[in-house]
Amino acid sequence: MSSLVYALLVLVLIPYAVRVPLIKALLASEGYDNRHPRVQQQHLTGIAARANAAHYNSFEALQLFLAALAANMLMGRMESEWLVGLAWGFVLCRVLFCWAYLADRDILRSSIWTLGVACIIAMFVHALL
Repeated sequence: MSSLVYALLVLVLIPYAVRVPLIKALLASEGYDNRHPRVQQQHLTGIAARANAAHYNSFEALQLFLAALAANMLMGRMESEWLVGLAWGFVLCRVLFCWAYLADRDILRSSIWTLGVACIIAMFVHALL
């Protein structure tokens, strides 16, 4: 179970870590507008825009992971090595997804995203079997 908590911790930290290029770009140019950050971020381009998109996508993916974990918890399936493997597989997909997003590798990014979704689906199936 502790391995799943560590996987969850990594997934919670990813949305903040992926914002680093965004913050650097804003500080290097016009500064960070703390009063209206979303308005400012709508005009971003390049790596800063991709970092912002990866940030929001990471929060969306976290919800799917939490739902899959909850399904396994409700079904009493939390102690499975398969679940741990799928969870860490999803973490790896998310790290690689963010890297591909920042590197502007769109086809690779979409492929990694698909693999991550497959991990989530497999986690739900695991809960049911």
